[in-house]
Amino acid sequence: MNGTTGATEATGNAGAAGRGAATTGATIELESLTKRYPGNPQPAVENVSMEIKAGETVILVGPSGCGKSTTLKMINRLIEPSGGRIRINGEDVTDIDPVKLRRKVGYAIQSSGLFPHMTVAQNIALVPKMIGWPKARIRARVEEMLDLVGLDAGEFHGRYPRQLSGGQQQRVGVARALAADPPVLLMDEPFGAVDPITRDHLQDELIRLQHELHKTIVFVTHDFDEAIKLGDRIAVLRERSHIAQFDTPEAILTNPADDFVSGFVGAGAALKRLNLTRVRDVGITDYPTVNVEDPLQHIFNQLRAAGTNEILLLDRRGRPYKWLRRGDLMRAKGSLARAGTLVHDTVTRDATLRDALEAVLTDNAGRVAVTGRRGEYEGVVDVETLMNSVHEMLEADRLDAMEHQHDLEEARAEQTHAEQEGFGGNGAKA
Repeated sequence: MNGTTGATEATGNAGAAGRGAATTGATIELESLTKRYPGNPQPAVENVSMEIKAGETVILVGPSGCGKSTTLKMINRLIEPSGGRIRINGEDVTDIDPVKLRRKVGYAIQSSGLFPHMTVAQNIALVPKMIGWPKARIRARVEEMLDLVGLDAGEFHGRYPRQLSGGQQQRVGVARALAADPPVLLMDEPFGAVDPITRDHLQDELIRLQHELHKTIVFVTHDFDEAIKLGDRIAVLRERSHIAQFDTPEAILTNPADDFVSGFVGAGAALKRLNLTRVRDVGITDYPTVNVEDPLQHIFNQLRAAGTNEILLLDRRGRPYKWLRRGDLMRAKGSLARAGTLVHDTVTRDATLRDALEAVLTDNAGRVAVTGRRGEYEGVVDVETLMNSVHEMLEADRLDAMEHQHDLEEARAEQTHAEQEGFGGNGAKA
C-alpha cells in the first residue's frame, strides 16, 4: 500500500465502458482497529488490520456476533473506534468530521433504509443535495442512477418506498448509496431480507455495476455462498473480528487455513466452486423467438421451421414470456392466451453456474433463458453446456490435486536426500 492520495485505477477482467469508465475506488487501510463498549470485559472488535485495494470487492463473513458489522460501521464512523486508524486513499479519517466522511462513503443496508416519506427521486438525491450539487445536476444524476440499477425513471421517479417491491427498494437503496459518486461503498447484509430468487438477481446486478464502476466495496454477510459469488477476496472472521483467513474465494475453498475456516466453508466445497464461474464464461446460444404481437400464422411458420421442438415467445418489451411447443397452439385453438408454458425463471450473464443449474433443474426442460439488465432476451444456456463446464472444472481440480501431491512428494524426497547427505551410513554425522 503506497498511501497515494489519488484514486488508483482498478484492475481485473471487467471492461468498464460508458459513464463508468473513469470512476475508480479508493484504497482502505485498517490498522489495529478496536472497539470496546463500557461494561464489557472483552472488546467487540480487537486489533483488526486489513488492506483493501482500490476497486476491490472484499467480503466480511463470519458467525453471528463476531463483530463484522461493527468493523464495517467503523470505516464510515457510524460506530466510533476505541483505538486504531482508518485510512482511505492514504488519508487518516479517524480524526476528521464524521458527517463529512459519511457523505464521501456510500452505505447500503438490509431492507434498503429508504426514508418512507420521500419519493424515490428524493431518496436518491439526498446526499447530492446535502453537499450542494446544482438542481439540474441532481435531476440528471437521479435519472442516471435509476437507469444504472435497471429501473425506468419515468415509472419510478415519483413513487414512494411502500409502492415498491423488496427487490426494487434494494435497487433504489444502492442507487442512493452511489448517487454522490463515492469511491467507497459499504454494504451491511443488503440482500438479506428479500426472497432467494430476488436475492440472486440483486447479486447479479451488483456484479454488473461493479464491472462498470470499479468502486471499492466492503460487504458484510453471514452467507458463505454469497461471499464466494461476490467477493474478489473474503475475510473469514472469528469472534472479535480476528481474521482467520483473508484470501481469494478459490484459495479459501481449495486450501482453508484451519478447521474453523473448513467448518465455515462447510461440506461440498467442490460444488461451491460453481459460484466462481459466470454464465458469461460459458456458451450462450441463440434460440428461435417470436413476439406476442406477431401474426399467428408467422408463429406457426416459425414453429415448423425451428430446429428445436419449441420456440420462445417474447412479450412487447422483448422479455421471455412463454415456451411454445408444437401442438400448443392447436390444443389452445390458436389462442396465445392459453398456449404454452410461462417462463418462471431466467438468469443474467452475471449469474453463476450454480444459479443456472438450479434454474435448469427446476424447469425440468434442460435450458434457461438469459436476459439483460432490463429483462430483455439475450439467449439461452442449456444443461449440456453447463455440465460440460462442470466436468472441465472437476478435471482441472483433479489435475491441480495431482500436481499438488507431486510437489509434496518431491519436497519430501528432497528433504530425505538432504538429511541423508548430512549423516554417514552408520547414522553418525559426516
